[in-house]
Amino acid sequence: MATINTVSPSEKIAVASVRTAVLRFVDWLDRYGELSHDHQSFFASDMGRAAKALYYKKPILGKLAVAPMIFSEAFLPSARRLFFTRQRFPIADAHYAMGFAFLAQALGSEKYYRRAVHFLEVLKETRCPGYDHYCWGYPFHWETRLGTMRAGTPLITTLPYAYEAFLQVYQIDRDRKWLAVMESIAEHAHNDYHDVITSEDASSCSYNPDPKDPGGVINASAYRAFLLTRAGLDFSREDYRRVAERNLNFVLESQNADGSWYYSTDGKRDFVDHFHTCFVLKALAKIEALTGNPRCTEAIERGVDYYVNNLFDHEGLPKPFSRRPRLTVYRRELYDYAECINVGVLLKGRFTKLDKIVSGVIEMKGWRKADGCFRSRQLLLGWDNTPMHRWAQSQLFRSLCFFLYEDAGDTKSEFTERR
Repeated sequence: MATINTVSPSEKIAVASVRTAVLRFVDWLDRYGELSHDHQSFFASDMGRAAKALYYKKPILGKLAVAPMIFSEAFLPSARRLFFTRQRFPIADAHYAMGFAFLAQALGSEKYYRRAVHFLEVLKETRCPGYDHYCWGYPFHWETRLGTMRAGTPLITTLPYAYEAFLQVYQIDRDRKWLAVMESIAEHAHNDYHDVITSEDASSCSYNPDPKDPGGVINASAYRAFLLTRAGLDFSREDYRRVAERNLNFVLESQNADGSWYYSTDGKRDFVDHFHTCFVLKALAKIEALTGNPRCTEAIERGVDYYVNNLFDHEGLPKPFSRRPRLTVYRRELYDYAECINVGVLLKGRFTKLDKIVSGVIEMKGWRKADGCFRSRQLLLGWDNTPMHRWAQSQLFRSLCFFLYEDAGDTKSEFTERR
């Protein structure tokens, strides 16, 4: 006898609610445009970067210098417009491309496929100058502990999203021009980032191509491990897979006894936060799906156990940190919601507690604005209502579209077949 799959009334309501939210968001995006302010707008100007640099060099004086920005971030978030201009963010464009590709397949809509293609064309035009291959980073100068990272510096944390965006559209239309871009991205990921040996079988990768970058950032190696694993299979490149395996081993060896991952193994940035934990989990989930690696399975199980028990509050809602790096000026973060949903969809049906949490998170209670976009942060007092494509309007849009795509089941292939 054939098994009859039933969907509960609450699940039907959730899907309908998400679909409504996504379509209202698309209308908002049409009106608002593709440029926005950013989480880093307060520190992107020359003045902001100087204050941040002073903070890293002389913390006591630096605290006074960054105080106006921190105050604005906490109590006057709309003041971002006074510090820096609206910009286009490649990582957001990649997420929008993926979101619209998912939506095109979930709803069988040609117009959303065209929107996905639009964002890919934008990505082709906004690649980092001065590099042989396609790559992307931030459009602003970013002050770090190691100095100024100039605008247009490629980042391994952006690259996999672009690769996946081109891959998703290629899987719809089979246009080989997207395949050529994917191959170029993979070459950049393989050739232009260096590895720091951490054990006999493991290496950490650099965050950017700067030869002085010390490595150690765990999510960076997780990103590269996934990208080169995927590209190794897509292009039959064993050299990609060998590098990917060493980066993956670094991520696995860096997992703490309690199942968590610090942001970095440098001994200084040993905080544990929500969305970086999700970055690592989703990379492992994707690698596991591609390779069946049992060590990924074990790490995911331990990681999810830590995640559900330490990175949600008593209401079952995402909290930013389980181990804080410093005083924070907000209670909840849109980025955490976006990545929670993303991980939840990837691992759906495997972890009962995670499934239950995601079913509550995806309601986005209090986060939906009347104009169709989402609030960016819940502050200690009030909300940050400044729409920021990189932080994290695009990430949430992509996650909600991913949810609809997976819910579509067998019908999601109809649009692909028509093309």
